[in-house]
Amino acid sequence: MPSLDITSKVDLQTLDNALNVAKKEIDNRFDFKGTHVSFELNKKDMVINIEVESDMKLKQLEDVLLTKSMRQGIDAKSFNLTKKAEASGKYVRKAIPVKNGIDKEDAKKIVKLIKDSGLKVQAAILDDIIRVTGKKIDDLQAVMTLCRNATLDVALQFVNMKS
Repeated sequence: MPSLDITSKVDLQTLDNALNVAKKEIDNRFDFKGTHVSFELNKKDMVINIEVESDMKLKQLEDVLLTKSMRQGIDAKSFNLTKKAEASGKYVRKAIPVKNGIDKEDAKKIVKLIKDSGLKVQAAILDDIIRVTGKKIDDLQAVMTLCRNATLDVALQFVNMKS
């Protein structure tokens, strides 16, 4: 039986490359000359720590980071930008967690979406991936289209398609 896995993973090397490209652009931008700008990736916790002088520069830095990440192939939904920035001293700090894996609530929403579609497939939650099996590859491709067109808060990748 054909099957595929739905997952939400961010490649660490690609993310690191995107951060390096963003750092190069920030170094060359005129509006950031002579200001304190620091951001690094905590690879263990998958968190990007940002430290800048003002709120406006924080928004610009987030925009540059998202733009460069999207050019590297990382979906913007992979970053949790809802966390508020903390002001301490003369710097503004913000930690941006990178979503890696599908949490249980989102997995349940995706499985419900697949089951409500009426397609003849079975969806099962396996840790942080969703395995979808069906009798025809066309059904699996319909599931991929359904998940891409749905408004979900998770960046999805479709991997390990077997026939």
